Amino acid sequence: MKLIPDCESAYVDPFYAEKTLCLHCNVVEPDTLEPYGRDPRGTALKAEEYLKSTGIGDTAFFGPEAEFFLFDDVRFSNSMNKVGFEVDATDAAWNTNSDYEMGNMGHRPGVKGGYFPVNPTDAAQDIRSEMLSTMRRMGMKVDKHHHEVASCQHELGLIFDSLTKQADELQKYKYIIHNVANAYGKSATFMPKPVAGDNGTGMHVNMSIWKDGKPLFAGDKYADLSDDALFFIGGILKHAPALNAITNPSTNSYKRLIPGFEAPVLRAYSARNRSGCVRIPWAESPKAKRVEARFPDPSANPYLAFSALLMAGLDGIKNKTDPGEASDKDLYDLPPEQLEGIPTVCGSLREALVALEHDHNFLLAGDVFTRDQLKGYMDLKWEEVHNYEHTPHPIEYSMYYSC
Repeated sequence: MKLIPDCESAYVDPFYAEKTLCLHCNVVEPDTLEPYGRDPRGTALKAEEYLKSTGIGDTAFFGPEAEFFLFDDVRFSNSMNKVGFEVDATDAAWNTNSDYEMGNMGHRPGVKGGYFPVNPTDAAQDIRSEMLSTMRRMGMKVDKHHHEVASCQHELGLIFDSLTKQADELQKYKYIIHNVANAYGKSATFMPKPVAGDNGTGMHVNMSIWKDGKPLFAGDKYADLSDDALFFIGGILKHAPALNAITNPSTNSYKRLIPGFEAPVLRAYSARNRSGCVRIPWAESPKAKRVEARFPDPSANPYLAFSALLMAGLDGIKNKTDPGEASDKDLYDLPPEQLEGIPTVCGSLREALVALEHDHNFLLAGDVFTRDQLKGYMDLKWEEVHNYEHTPHPIEYSMYYSC
């Protein structure tokens, strides 16, 4: 393969002693210079071109909210006779009774109690500020940071940008967080569910389509949305199970997508609660009107995830897919008989891959994704499923060893 640098993406890496230039590249065939069909960044560029070709709009804006965890100690084992993991952090909820040489200060967020305290309960203000200031020095557009709901969980804010550029920014976002954390003697992870019993890590994705400098999602329908915005939501909800294979691509993703941890498992939409797959955030102006997909997580490849979400939404617009009535009640408080009528996202990576095998034509429109690319992607993911399903889990010893 040959790499073609995108010179506009250049930046100086802040983590090396010697000045080092970094570039994002596109992968092409070395003999013809044609785009390589399995290049994720190439897919994102094709998705943007496809949007223009439809006449629906000319720019798709994306604003991801990628959460992460910070730990002080991480250990895991996957040998033939020993499988397990252990994580620790001085500000973790489980350390209220730990004995430290300098004393235990006692201030730390509890389980599901991290949204969001001030110092000294939140001990990560300075590290998050440095992450954000590093991003700003590299030319990234950022706006906020805070502690998230789970113990040791955090989020920084990226201001929206066009699809491929924002995918580039998310790659830099994760790189900076990993390296600043490392400089502080901590380990950052974007794993969707690193600990049991507390909230998992999501990546809510805000999306809007514009044409000729005007927002297409603002209108006079539900929550001041346009028909196109509602059809876009319809496409997301219709294809959500297939999207899961790309937006939630790890076996660990489905330990987050379970009820009870603010995870959006129900295929519904609303402007008034956060328990459905799609939310319409409140906005002061038509320019800020957008749609938020809440089920993706940051283990996803951003180029593929953003492209797939756009393709599902465009499919909804082209086919005028009705999203149904909005669900303004707290979906987790509904009685079982009402919940039965609301479809859900997938419950495992296996289920998501099967859904993608049966529903992927919307991704092939305009040759944005290709059959060869999807097959190669699914082959890799089936290997992960095989590894996961064929390895005994420690909890199985607790449940079954003495049976």
